[in-house]
Amino acid sequence: MATLSPHAQPRDEPVTLIRPSRGWVSLNLRDLWRYRELVAFLTWRDLSVRYKQTALGVAWAVLQPLLTMLVFSLFFGRLGRIPSDGLPYPIFTFCALLPWQLFAHALTESSNSLIANERLITKVYFPRLIIPLAATLAGLMDFAIALVMLFGLMVYYGITPTAAIWTLPLFVALALVTALGIGLWLSALNVQYRDVRYTLPFLTQFWFFLTPIAYPFETLPEGWRPLLAVNPATALIHPFQRILYERGLPDPATLGLGILWALGAIIAGVFVFERLRQRLVEEI
Repeated sequence: MATLSPHAQPRDEPVTLIRPSRGWVSLNLRDLWRYRELVAFLTWRDLSVRYKQTALGVAWAVLQPLLTMLVFSLFFGRLGRIPSDGLPYPIFTFCALLPWQLFAHALTESSNSLIANERLITKVYFPRLIIPLAATLAGLMDFAIALVMLFGLMVYYGITPTAAIWTLPLFVALALVTALGIGLWLSALNVQYRDVRYTLPFLTQFWFFLTPIAYPFETLPEGWRPLLAVNPATALIHPFQRILYERGLPDPATLGLGILWALGAIIAGVFVFERLRQRLVEEI
């Protein structure tokens, strides 16, 4: 039996103890930057899969808001005679549909992104935050295509955008950040409770009618305005309409509310996502 010599000194071997990171420490933004190429690849993959083997391709990005605008213009504008702030009703509705569809698409896709990428999550390591982030960014292509269509309609009706159009990227970013924040929270819950996947379309449709898209915000009774003003979608869509055709920059209260919603949503979403991230692989 080998014995340790009294003159031998034990070697000081470094010991590495691996523990799961907790709290905000687990949110490593450097990893997101290191995997930026993966974000671009997953975003492009979502775009290509969506229009793969479709007859119309990217034309669906225009047809969806266009057909919705035509239906609203017929039933709400012509038959219902809902006011549209003195503008042609198609322009009024289309200006609201674009940010709403960007917001709703980002919210829905990010909420279902973890379930849709189940095999990828269980086999390869990468920051899990990348998956809902890529699903959110994929909606920008549809938005850009439909925005060109909107500018064409504005030229047709002789409407010139306001000088505040340079702030448009700000409100696009606010819509994406707000949708991503809510989507992070729902995506983590969707792994544990699959009811989220089936409840989300109904909630999104209900949310749509609570947002002043087919009707002007100013036509609401005074008692209802504070309730709809706290709606995150209202704080995003109403300024979007103003900077395109109406009065320029939105009032500071609406702008501040939109920024607060975006910050609150992304902070709460990241917090919940990181708390539940440790159990994603086991429960997915």
